[in-house]
Amino acid sequence: MFRNKHRIHLKDKEQKVKADDFNFNKIERYFLKSSKENIHQVISDRTCHDLDLEDIFKFIDRTSSSIGQQYLYHLLRTLPSDKLRSEKTEALIAFFNSDNEFKKLVLDEVSKLDNNDAYYISSLFQGPHLQKPKWFWVIQTLSLISICTVLLSFVFQQVLILIIFLLPVNLGIHYWNKNNLYQYASSIPQLLVMNEIAEKMLKHKYLHDENVAKAVKELDTMSRSMSIFKIEAKLQSEAGLFVEYFIELIKALFLIEPVLLFKILPFLDSRRQHMADVFNFVGQIDAALSIHLLRDDLPYYCIPNIISNRKELNTTASYHPLIYNSVANDIDLNAKSALLTGSNMSGKTTFIRTIGINVIFGQAINTCFAREFSVSRMKVHSAIRISDDLLDNKSYYFEEVLTLKNLLQESQLTSENLFLLDELFKGTNTIERIAAGKAILSYLNKRNNIVIVSTHDLELAEFLKNTFDLYHFTEVIRDDKILFDYKIKPGNLTTTNAIRILSLNDYPREVVDEATLLADQIQRAKTDKYQN
Repeated sequence: MFRNKHRIHLKDKEQKVKADDFNFNKIERYFLKSSKENIHQVISDRTCHDLDLEDIFKFIDRTSSSIGQQYLYHLLRTLPSDKLRSEKTEALIAFFNSDNEFKKLVLDEVSKLDNNDAYYISSLFQGPHLQKPKWFWVIQTLSLISICTVLLSFVFQQVLILIIFLLPVNLGIHYWNKNNLYQYASSIPQLLVMNEIAEKMLKHKYLHDENVAKAVKELDTMSRSMSIFKIEAKLQSEAGLFVEYFIELIKALFLIEPVLLFKILPFLDSRRQHMADVFNFVGQIDAALSIHLLRDDLPYYCIPNIISNRKELNTTASYHPLIYNSVANDIDLNAKSALLTGSNMSGKTTFIRTIGINVIFGQAINTCFAREFSVSRMKVHSAIRISDDLLDNKSYYFEEVLTLKNLLQESQLTSENLFLLDELFKGTNTIERIAAGKAILSYLNKRNNIVIVSTHDLELAEFLKNTFDLYHFTEVIRDDKILFDYKIKPGNLTTTNAIRILSLNDYPREVVDEATLLADQIQRAKTDKYQN
């Protein structure tokens, strides 16, 4: 069973990255069913996979509660349409920076929701509730008869005989209802804890919110009714076991659990928005604290400059957060896109991912892994990891065709887009690959869209040099060793080392010589063709 055990604490800052297992089936529960109103973009599963966002989430997550973790994940997968969300986050971070006691208070409180069961709180306001059975009147009637029988027994002891007939029937109903009760036995106690935490934090001048205070008060009215769920806790001693059995017998005799459960459910159903308000209040605070702690742990970061209606992406010293001592790179795109050339392993795809990660994180949590970052409010789309779909009987090429078709459709919508592409149409012949690639990239590059694409086809750069800025990555062969500096450089790649690398890896001399001869012949033929 997944359970977080290594939360970040102020007194234990050396635990910078959690050592937990991350169960994303639970972490993403809130995100999947959350409202997407006023959201600029929901980051697709494809882009999430292409950019390794789940691995990056494991690195950035410094939350102290399960609902904070769910809320932070929701932030990462949803790009806001305005700056209101980031302003709220920055206001909270400013309070954390200015008041260490306030930070400790928040940490101590939200840590009480460091519980696997707290992942299910969101289901109370996002999912459907059990419907009362049509024969519920039978349960109410039997409960009333049981109560009357016990009361009358103090006057007429003979009526106790009726208990002999009532108890087996009531026990059957009681244990039938256990399955219903278990659906809420984990989430409702955590809801009560969450509400108590919110009530305490609302007393702080930094955090008071009238709407949340009203929601807390509404939820507080049902605390007594829901105390039945706390009784489910097991007692460890022999005396405790006896008390537990006695209480279970009383609950069964009077059908307390089914009566209270189906009394509570309409209450929960009518207060979904109140639960959502409290959940978001606590989750937002924990997520803001997590971002604050993350920034403290980074070598450097910046708050992005979000510009409007301009085809522009400028960054200084951007780095990939998951690469230790990552090489930082700059790029300056104004009214153009970028085409990257270079050999395998030289850093092209990592750089593309770095830009995509920073554009998403800059909008999602107002934090970029760079010294400077300026970009329009953009939707981010990618086609980096494309593979055969054997279950749907789709080849690599056909899968890529469908993916790129979706990107072409996105490019014509009103908002600006960032398209991240890695080596188009690897599965087809050179001539058609270059022709189709040029046509698609030109189409995606219209309006204020920005495309960042890598290619091995140096000819493609010739076709796109007027609308794309050209950059390249190179390796150096020194003392029969291949060295990469992973630095982006302006211009098209002018030298290649692929055949030389074959030689360094002890390929047969005959293979290397023939490859070199053919490469020279092909290059001369291309040069003659262009000159003529």
